[in-house]
Amino acid sequence: MKEANSTRIWEIDFLRGLAIILMVGYHLLYDLGDFAGLERFLGLTTDLTTPAWLVAQHFFAGLFVILSGVSSNFSQNNLRRSLKYLAVALVITAATYFFDPGSVILFGIIHCLGVSALIYGLYFKKSTAVTCLTSGIIIASLSPLLPAAHRIPALNSNWLLPLGLHRPDFASFDYFPLIPWFGVFLVGAALGRWLYPSRKSLFIRKLPATIFNWCGRHSLWIYLLHQPIILGTLYLLGYVSL
Repeated sequence: MKEANSTRIWEIDFLRGLAIILMVGYHLLYDLGDFAGLERFLGLTTDLTTPAWLVAQHFFAGLFVILSGVSSNFSQNNLRRSLKYLAVALVITAATYFFDPGSVILFGIIHCLGVSALIYGLYFKKSTAVTCLTSGIIIASLSPLLPAAHRIPALNSNWLLPLGLHRPDFASFDYFPLIPWFGVFLVGAALGRWLYPSRKSLFIRKLPATIFNWCGRHSLWIYLLHQPIILGTLYLLGYVSL
């Protein structure tokens, strides 16, 4: 996604690239453990259920969502941005259904970002930073109430899956409901208003581009293609069978 002006904001590209690289590494470890049966890779465990990995996952996923919220202030058309995300999300859902119908991705991080950008563009684009921050905190704070809501019979279905309400048997490797993640997105939007009122980098000197910046500029394509590349490589090595 390009900002409204032609000048890239160095630190946003860098941090977005860092987040997407960490996310790719996380998925690589998952695939190596689940499909190749490896217990460790480069000294790292492939058991991603440990507390340390759960914290790490929320860190780089949260960083990615916050940066998307920050970037929403620079977008010339959040509706078009939303449709681009949702088109990619549809491809991801179709591909995962074909590969493994039992764990199809119905509302992953790209779905969440697409819907978040849509809601932001419709209702928050002209709001103040304080409104975005307050709304974000309120939405995120509803998350602890979800387990209790799951026990309400009328809510025991997957129709409210985007909000974080689902059946007990629901399972998905990539699931980012709007509660709390749209709240995180709005917090990012508020930070963008405060930190980048002139839409310019916080660094006075122009810094050289790195591999992280390149990945940050192409993060959507990397997210779309990294799993087919990883799984295709494992298939060629004999770890995955069709």
